[in-house]
Amino acid sequence: MNLLMIGTWEIVAIVLIILLLFGGKKIPEMMKGLGKGVKSFKDGMNGVEDADRDHRGANGVDEVKKEDEKGETK
Repeated sequence: MNLLMIGTWEIVAIVLIILLLFGGKKIPEMMKGLGKGVKSFKDGMNGVEDADRDHRGANGVDEVKKEDEKGETK
């Protein structure tokens, strides 16, 4: 039994309840705010990844250590 399956009628009911609670004029403002929040989150995650990549590159972590035939690391 899959509890997370949402059918068409359930989506329609949810949309109607949201319309009744917030009204038609408030919903576009809320969606605009939600979109800005998602964009800000994505920008933040990209910034963290870039900073991490820069940090690893500056410390030489990305370099591959080579071993010669005797097993000594160069």
